[in-house]
Amino acid sequence: MNRIVGLETEYGCLAPNLPGSPGAVSRVRDWIFARQRYGLIDVHQRDWDEPAGNGGFLFNGGRAYVDMGHLELCTPECLSLLDVLRYDQSGDAMICQAVQEMGMGDEVSFIRNNVDHYSGATFGCHENYLVRRSAQLTEGNVLSLLTFLTLRVLLCGAGRVGSTVAAETRGDLTRPGESNLFQISQRADYINNDLFEWVQFNRAIINTRDEPLADARRYRRLHLLHGDANVLPYSLLLKVGTTSLALDLLEIDHLPNLSLADSVQTFRSLSHSPEGPWDVLLSDGRTLGAVEVLAAYWEVAQAEFRGRDAETDFLLSAWKQTIDALAGDQSAMVGKVDWITKRWLFGQFIEQEGIDWGHAWLKAQDLEYHHVDPARSLGLALAQTPPEWFLGEDQLREAFLKPPENTRAAVRSRLMKELQSVGASYYLDWEVIGAEGGNPVQLLNPFEINPPEAEEWLTRLKNPRPRPA
Repeated sequence: MNRIVGLETEYGCLAPNLPGSPGAVSRVRDWIFARQRYGLIDVHQRDWDEPAGNGGFLFNGGRAYVDMGHLELCTPECLSLLDVLRYDQSGDAMICQAVQEMGMGDEVSFIRNNVDHYSGATFGCHENYLVRRSAQLTEGNVLSLLTFLTLRVLLCGAGRVGSTVAAETRGDLTRPGESNLFQISQRADYINNDLFEWVQFNRAIINTRDEPLADARRYRRLHLLHGDANVLPYSLLLKVGTTSLALDLLEIDHLPNLSLADSVQTFRSLSHSPEGPWDVLLSDGRTLGAVEVLAAYWEVAQAEFRGRDAETDFLLSAWKQTIDALAGDQSAMVGKVDWITKRWLFGQFIEQEGIDWGHAWLKAQDLEYHHVDPARSLGLALAQTPPEWFLGEDQLREAFLKPPENTRAAVRSRLMKELQSVGASYYLDWEVIGAEGGNPVQLLNPFEINPPEAEEWLTRLKNPRPRPA
């Protein structure tokens, strides 16, 4: 990839409500940081809803914490698609190890999905893309990017059983929508705006909050929250990879001149139409097929970036194969695209059991599709992952402690281990690390793996000035 990317995954948790005992979510969080097993817990309050001990940074460069009652794991900064997958999957593996070692495997389940079927609540899988400040954020470019981000649901939606009444019309926040249907997206019912700053209650396709977590003169961070948590590696990497290529086009001012008449309505309409047709209305009054529009982005991307590197070429090939399957034989994407795989699998189940899409049994199966344990996950059981994107168990366990070697995450990991050995009180964040008694070190370039200021800070940490008598 041509940019830093990171994912934040909030996990659903199914557990018995045992009064007087610590919850499964906090127990897993505490297990991760117990005796500094996989990271350093926050020793200072980070925000009003993040007190000391709520979470911390991992030695692999990522982060784990509790957010609104959900366990949330963040990948480190990644510069390759395979690393995005590696650290995303290693988070699942870490949770599985925690549950098993604490003997909770028979009663606790962690689910990487986005919908609570009982309450209608949603929780997210957020994407973060570093974007260069030089990118031309003209109205045409922003609307073209918005168009791609809306239509990419056909490439990477996770699928869901049922619906939730849209926020601006549902009144009672726990009132479910129609249940006797299958949707392409888990998040579409909860997206209310095309562009907006905040992330809760008024969710947008593009979040406009400018918080780069890096040198603000050089970078901005595109924070996306409309995407689904994917199970299949092929879907996850299509989501991240095609979005990264779209941002590459933005940065060279070469996005197609395409914009939707109403992005939010289009997003919801596509999600509720798994069988198609996927015709979309453009702002200029034309009606085009959504797959045709996605193909237009692919054509520009392949013309610009084909031959750049092996990862890009493989991604462009996977993107084209998916577009062709959407326009023809969707069954070719079973085991690759989540929503197609889930719909095919549940369709078999409906036929065999003589039930319909509104049956409660299917909502239970929906959760099992997203189970983090590979031995239980219905989705992973069907995965058709290309050899280029396959990761073994040993690689995932190695990623519990080892950061990517080509991003700022490697620096953070090294400094954290020095803090661990010295035993100093500390403050950790994505772009700054501090220790008691000295100035913090700023890590403002996410691409820098050997910043001189980090070496100077380490020297001061190991050789503190004596305090005056």
